[in-house]
Amino acid sequence: MPKRSDRLMHLMTRLRDGTLLRAEDLADELSVTERTIYRDMDALRRSGLPVEGTRGAGYRITAEITLPPLNLTIEELEALHLGLAAVAQSGDADLQNIAEGLAEKLDAALPEDGPNNPAGMGLSVHPFSATGSGTIHQAALRQAIRARQKLSLRIGTEPRIIRPLRLDYWGRFWSIVVWCETHNGFDEIRLDQIQELTPLPHLFVPETGKQLSDFERQAT
Repeated sequence: MPKRSDRLMHLMTRLRDGTLLRAEDLADELSVTERTIYRDMDALRRSGLPVEGTRGAGYRITAEITLPPLNLTIEELEALHLGLAAVAQSGDADLQNIAEGLAEKLDAALPEDGPNNPAGMGLSVHPFSATGSGTIHQAALRQAIRARQKLSLRIGTEPRIIRPLRLDYWGRFWSIVVWCETHNGFDEIRLDQIQELTPLPHLFVPETGKQLSDFERQAT
């Protein structure tokens, strides 16, 4: 009888092509009992493989490739989406479809208890092109948040003076929470909407009603 680890690897290889295989036939191949195959199939399911089937009917794996659960940081998820965005803009229609399909799987796997999705910022309909263009100003925005430095932005034809407070990542794009001095209120701006960004020689100090904590209380 082969070792259990070897047996499980053999079963994974046999099931990978999606063919429905009976426990009886697999038991004959491996010189084990059908009960052993049943236990092995349960073990493969517990390890995360999408094994489909029941005793007596047969088994198969329903996905070509399976991965263990991944715990990604926001920065790692950003990098992954940026890579997909680059592939989607490569000009190869087949690769574009594959990249968009993979991005949809990533979006579906994101936890539902993350930040509330702002109105008009839907993930699944957000274009890949915005993912790439939205990264241009990230370094300057992060630096301005740390330094509490005011910024001049141009969104469309509108110039605005803002106090940058927090960057948020939504799976396909970034947004920034700001106190807008031009409109005298809080706002959430998608980074891909920013045409121009200029650091101003003015710092800001925390003021009641204009801080991130005030925005968070207002949002709840």
